[in-house]
Amino acid sequence: MSSKSTLSHLDWLEAEAIHIMREVAGQCSNPVLLFSGGKDSLCLLRIAEKAFRPGRFPFPLMHIDTGHNYQEVVNFRDQRASELGERLIVRSVEDSMQRGTVVLKTPDEPRNKHQSVTLLEAIEEFGFDCCIGGARRDEEKARAKERIMSFRDEFGQWDPKNQRPELWNLYNARSHKGENIRAFPISNWTEMDVWQYIERENLALPSIYFAHQRDVVMRNGAIFPVNVPLASGEVINQPKAGEQVINMQVRFRTVGDITCTAPVPSDADNVSKIVLETATTTITERGATRLDDQTSDASMEQRKKEGYF
Repeated sequence: MSSKSTLSHLDWLEAEAIHIMREVAGQCSNPVLLFSGGKDSLCLLRIAEKAFRPGRFPFPLMHIDTGHNYQEVVNFRDQRASELGERLIVRSVEDSMQRGTVVLKTPDEPRNKHQSVTLLEAIEEFGFDCCIGGARRDEEKARAKERIMSFRDEFGQWDPKNQRPELWNLYNARSHKGENIRAFPISNWTEMDVWQYIERENLALPSIYFAHQRDVVMRNGAIFPVNVPLASGEVINQPKAGEQVINMQVRFRTVGDITCTAPVPSDADNVSKIVLETATTTITERGATRLDDQTSDASMEQRKKEGYF
């Protein structure tokens, strides 16, 4: 490794993330890494490779699928887990809907916020005592409040006013049976850091992160993808009466439930162009792309208190 004086900004962030992930492995008896196939969790996979290879990861991978995730991302998720030879657990919000633990107000209600129910059910099913996630403090103000090792009580709840101190890079991931830790190794990274790391490490990505043609409409000041096919053959996000469908060149800055994840206009068809585009944008990553943040009746902080990522 480079000497201390020549470590780059990305080297420092990577070293911190590796340290945090090894702390989880050392302190927790049954952790899991949350992996959606998105850009942040792909960085976590590379961190895990550097922390634990040539051995197997000391935890499985898990995705809480809304049932309305972009098929390009789901396919990439399965492909990447297979390439790594690591166990992938998938639990779906639709399973919780069948059990009656999740009830949608309307059939087209965004399912992102309901992932917390399915996550808590999966934690109980497998007895996980720590979930490693790719959340970053720059994404949203509630996430900026959270510690790197974030404690959840036996009900999966987070109390932002009662968090453990983290001084001198000392992390406390210990918990009692039934309690849970959420660990965020890239909490101190920014969107720019993520893209520069992806560029440096030459990480493969789902195709929807790059500029492509897609049918969209303008809805509530945002670009809204329409006529999106699912693996089942169902087509969701039908345009509303009076909306004009436009075929536009767009890319996604963040990926989630199809019903609430909006793309942005872009001609960035490779990572270098995305880095340049990220450097010049004046809109936050979630500001114009996660419609549930803008329209949900529950704030991100409230959702996190209830068990959200």
